[in-house]
Amino acid sequence: QVQLVESGGGLVQPGGSLRLSCAASGSIDKINTMGWYRQAPGKQRELVAAITTAGRTNYEDSVKDRFTISRDAAKKALYLQMSSLQPEDTAVYYCHINGIRRLGLSGPTDYWGQGTQVTVSS
Repeated sequence: QVQLVESGGGLVQPGGSLRLSCAASGSIDKINTMGWYRQAPGKQRELVAAITTAGRTNYEDSVKDRFTISRDAAKKALYLQMSSLQPEDTAVYYCHINGIRRLGLSGPTDYWGQGTQVTVSS
């Protein structure tokens, strides 16, 4: 069974920084993409940043130049370094993996963490 556990959320003042971490347990034969999503109250979940196994990244426009996604394949970990945080970044942040757990036996599956709250407020 694949489990994702996020950590690193909290309360930060505008302009501050936080680093989110996601630890994956369980085996996945093939990871397609890893990423961070967020969901603010009353809004739909949106992609914040994603990274492929080749290291290709993409970011939501509002976080470009402020957030950096990275991964450690050996540790099966995913990170999101967030800087210059603004109140509009307040949301629950979710770790996501799309992958194939057993090649030849299953298709691509989305795995989600339980989420970590990020609150930006003075």
